[in-house]
Order: sequence, then structure tokens, then C-alpha cells
Amino acid sequence: MEDSMKETKRPVNSHTDYHAHVYFEQETLSFATSLCEQAGEKFGLKVGRIHQKPVGPHPKWSCQITFGAEHFDEFVPWLESHREGLTVLIHAVTGNDLEDHTKYAYWLGDSAELDVSMFGG
Repeated sequence: MEDSMKETKRPVNSHTDYHAHVYFEQETLSFATSLCEQAGEKFGLKVGRIHQKPVGPHPKWSCQITFGAEHFDEFVPWLESHREGLTVLIHAVTGNDLEDHTKYAYWLGDSAELDVSMFGG
């Protein structure tokens, strides 16, 4: 169990741009939609589509929220305290998709295995 805790990296504000991917399922669709909408309104962030299927490297349904370093210190703790058990992937946006989804991937809640094969991983 201690090893799995080491694998779940907590978010750190060390980049300029980020994506937060809120993961959800049918049972949590309504809550996740509301959470993403609230994040967009409260912080003035760009909120992507509510994907009701796995998209890209993501193993679950998800919604992407785009934010920058200037929002990190307020937005990430807010998201942590309002996610009510949902898993959230936070990753840097550096232009290197493979590193963004591996080396610079951080988690709120349980980590999930991403399919990074599309990035050459």
C-alpha cells in the first residue's frame, strides 16, 4: 500500500499552463458537470466538453478544465475540497504530450492508468 501512495503525485505549481481532467461515471455525471461549470464560473477558466466516453489517453469519462499558474494556488485546493471523491488528473501543458501525461501528471484522489501509447509511450 505504501508503494501505491508514492505513485500518486500531488500537484505542484511548477509550470505555466495546466489541464485538470475531472473523471466521472454515469452515476456522478450530474455532479461532475456542475463541478466543472462552477470551476469555470468561479475562476473564469475554460471548461471543455463533458465527454461521456473515454477520450484520448483517459480511461474514464472526463471534462477538461484549462488553467494557468496564476490560478493554481486557489483553483487546485478548491477543486480538492469540492471534488467529493472524484478522481482528477492535473497535468502540465508543455507541448510534449507524453511527458505531460507521465512525468508532469499529478492526481487529486486515486490515480488512474492512462493509455499514453498514442504519444509514443
